[in-house]
Amino acid sequence: MSSCDLCVVRNRAICSALDTKELEALNAIGRTRTIAPGESLIWEGEDSVLVANVIDGVLKLSTNTEDGREQIVGVVYPSDFIGRPFGGTTGHGVTALTDAKVCVFSRRDFDAFAREHPALEHKLLERTLGELDRTRRWMLLLGRKSASEKLASFLLEMAERLVGQGCSFDFEMPNQKRVTLPFSRQQIADVLGLTIETVSRQFTRLKNEGIIDLPSRRDVTILDLAALTAEAG
Repeated sequence: MSSCDLCVVRNRAICSALDTKELEALNAIGRTRTIAPGESLIWEGEDSVLVANVIDGVLKLSTNTEDGREQIVGVVYPSDFIGRPFGGTTGHGVTALTDAKVCVFSRRDFDAFAREHPALEHKLLERTLGELDRTRRWMLLLGRKSASEKLASFLLEMAERLVGQGCSFDFEMPNQKRVTLPFSRQQIADVLGLTIETVSRQFTRLKNEGIIDLPSRRDVTILDLAALTAEAG
């Protein structure tokens, strides 16, 4: 039995397009790697030398502005694909926000494998188009929404994407979700294009209105999912 057979994201990652024999061949060119919070997997501006599937944990995609500040441009979750399989220079760094586990491949090996397996290339195209759709929604969020709408949209996305990764449901109260955010308040502000003061005010307002609770700096309980959805606009 290969490690692919035991992989928890086997049926959600791009390799779900492969049969058992093809998975064995893919497994032969990959390796599993664990990453600690703050540890980088890919550095901005370097040649693309590896790609990876996220098995566990949450990682950020970030770039540096001209004045040296970090700008978070994306977040990847379990079953997401990282890297540029067909070459080029990486436009952003990839760093773990939490303890993470990834399945890493040499870009050249993965490129050659993908060219021999059209189903995998098709799955990659599907993922790329999905990422493009998410990027368009993110542009709308950053460009058109108010501060309150931005934070509400952000919390809803975290609750959706972090299922099994620090997000849980209260089955006695199905309208509630508990989320452990992988971001600090400053990082949330950077992601949303807001100041940390604005983010803190919006968190406090949502709490005072009974929409969320804040048991700790990183934990958020969504008390009224419908109200938060309406808040997102």
